Amino acid sequence: MTDVARSSTLPATEAPTTTGSASATSATAPASTGSASATSATAPASTGSASATSATTTQPTGTTDPAATGDAGRVRDVVGVGFGPGNLGLAVALEEENPGLDALFLESRDHFAWHPGMLLPGANMQISFLKDLATVRNPRSRYTFTNYLRERGRLVDFINRQTFTPERVEFTDYLAWVAETVEADVRYGAQVVAVEEIDAADGAGDRAGDPATGGPDAAGDGARADGARFLVRAEVDGGTVEIPTRSVVVARGLRPRMPAWATDPEIAATGRVVHNIDIVPRLDQLDGTVGRATGRGWDGTGVRALVVGGGQSAAEVVRHLHDGGATVTCTFNGFGFVPADDSPYANRVFDPSAVDDFFTAPDDVRGELMIRHRYTNYACVESELVTELYEREYREQITGDRRLDLRRTTVVDGVRALPDGRVEVGLRDRITGERTADAYDIVVCATGFVSRGLTGLTGAGAFGGSGVSGVSGEVDDDRSAVRGVTRDYHVVGGDGPVPGLFVQGATEATHGLGSTLLSNIATRSGELVEALRADLDVAGSAGDPRVGAGAEAGAGADRFAGAATE
Repeated sequence: MTDVARSSTLPATEAPTTTGSASATSATAPASTGSASATSATAPASTGSASATSATTTQPTGTTDPAATGDAGRVRDVVGVGFGPGNLGLAVALEEENPGLDALFLESRDHFAWHPGMLLPGANMQISFLKDLATVRNPRSRYTFTNYLRERGRLVDFINRQTFTPERVEFTDYLAWVAETVEADVRYGAQVVAVEEIDAADGAGDRAGDPATGGPDAAGDGARADGARFLVRAEVDGGTVEIPTRSVVVARGLRPRMPAWATDPEIAATGRVVHNIDIVPRLDQLDGTVGRATGRGWDGTGVRALVVGGGQSAAEVVRHLHDGGATVTCTFNGFGFVPADDSPYANRVFDPSAVDDFFTAPDDVRGELMIRHRYTNYACVESELVTELYEREYREQITGDRRLDLRRTTVVDGVRALPDGRVEVGLRDRITGERTADAYDIVVCATGFVSRGLTGLTGAGAFGGSGVSGVSGEVDDDRSAVRGVTRDYHVVGGDGPVPGLFVQGATEATHGLGSTLLSNIATRSGELVEALRADLDVAGSAGDPRVGAGAEAGAGADRFAGAATE
């Protein structure tokens, strides 16, 4: 098995540069992990006048012996868990601000992908292209969206569109372009299963993080003599590797939230109930059974579909299925789709400075602000799409050809699998109590997402369960020393902030509504670099604290799997 290093050329001047995996609505798909798909997202980078080293990608070697991978005895400065938009932004910031740090990123997918199952035709981003991975932090970065457009030869054409919002497929291509070109050591096909603090018996001192900053205080930081604080375990091609590191940045993105009835084994076995994050591949899998693929797109003539949800994702799925000719029913808890509040003042909730406001606000004020501004992101739809769907429904009332049925104040009240493979779903009106039941060829749950944080990683219990105060609300959200996460994204455990352990994305309850979105990735990446720099200085990176020890030893993917390629 050999390593793969991909190169692409781009100018030495400006150029552009995600989480895991999607926002609580597809409106601003979350950023923390995931990657982007092999769709148009992986289009090759165009050439430029000057060359630049691309991201170094290492394919699985299938070994459990660190010596066989050329990594024996090597302590990384930083290991990033996940290589979606969150850690992709961090890789960009590290390249531009601390290129000497010895960083390794581990991604479970075998290529970069960012919610490939949600790339529906015509779906637009709901944020400005200026909120890319770099512009707000460094407008002169070569990883800006505008430089990406220049590299693709579309800058002038995009300007002529007179819009701030690209289509989602184009922004996905931008993210993949950054992942392809950024100078980062990325290990694809590596599923991280554990992040464990190195035990004092292995030579580490007691941990005593400064409650204010999360960095080590004078009492010690729990690091070994070589500076290693953590062991990161990852499954790679059937084997397991252990990577000692001074710091870890967890950015695992979001996982789909499914209703309890949708997880019933009998219902799940039908293959007809799907979360919207997988709508594109599921329709492909059901080709010929639930509609069929044609040269003009998906043909759903004769298909009966149910969409559960009232946010941007639900509206986009309704439009896509209806465009294909399907008869579509959509259920809402309320009276219908609610327009997103994208007004200039409301958008200030996503400003970089708003993170400080949310973090320092009294608990009751912070909670009230989250509720007051929820329609900037949750259970809301861009106003143009709301109007479009209403006009479709009204037009069908005139013609009598009814294929769009939007059920207000209606919930699912029972589900059963039918012998022919379809699913029968009972619906109940919350006001009148009236019940109906119909058979559907496909049921799409556009029911949001939950932050992963540290949940499910072996060893996370030592850091206080999920280790974060995110949308799941699994840890105490008191603004005292034990709050789940510090302002600079240190994880807080039972003994206080954990030096060297950071989390991205799972911080909505403490850092505000932009935590799971793309909006603040550029700024947050710069803040993480500063926090890492402070931590690694104390941890003893050799030489200038801006240059990690790994850089002096020689960084690169060949160090991780060099023996396998020689």
